[in-house]
Amino acid sequence: MSHLSTTAEAVAAVARTITDDQLANKTPCTEYDVRSLVNHLLFWGPSLAGAGRKEPVPQPAATESDVDLTAGDWRGRLLALLDDITSSWAPPSAWEGETSMGTPHMLPAPVMGDMIIGELAVHGWDLAVATGQRLELPADLLAHLHDTVFAGVEQGRAMGMYGPEVAVPADAPTLARIIGLTGRDPAWT
Repeated sequence: MSHLSTTAEAVAAVARTITDDQLANKTPCTEYDVRSLVNHLLFWGPSLAGAGRKEPVPQPAATESDVDLTAGDWRGRLLALLDDITSSWAPPSAWEGETSMGTPHMLPAPVMGDMIIGELAVHGWDLAVATGQRLELPADLLAHLHDTVFAGVEQGRAMGMYGPEVAVPADAPTLARIIGLTGRDPAWT
């Protein structure tokens, strides 16, 4: 199983247990509550899948807030989208050459794939802690993710994807160090 599919399955496990009454819960990603974070994933998810297929995917809504998130429907849509992302990145060819998320800006496919793993893992963690769960990821995936997030953290901050680093002890669990790098407090409750 690839790191991307493992991460998508971990996020799906969290999504399966989120209840509709938790959609208003705050998340560690300060601009989103659970509902708007699910909207964010539903809005950008088709582009993440399209990048694996190396084809642009038109957005179904003008902005993230225009995504129709109705109680009961959102979970199935999110799970189907995670499956689509996984299947689009499953062939070895997805990780070759260059790709984009439907914009003219191309990146090496392995860089884009690793960015998607990071996006899913960090937002999966956001959803998990906002709903009283844990995001379960294996040690080898976390080690890989730490290396890729660390390598791109300054670019991520420059693009507004990450906030200022939250200091985390060097001997903290790997997921906590990743979360701190992205500008989130791993002790958030």
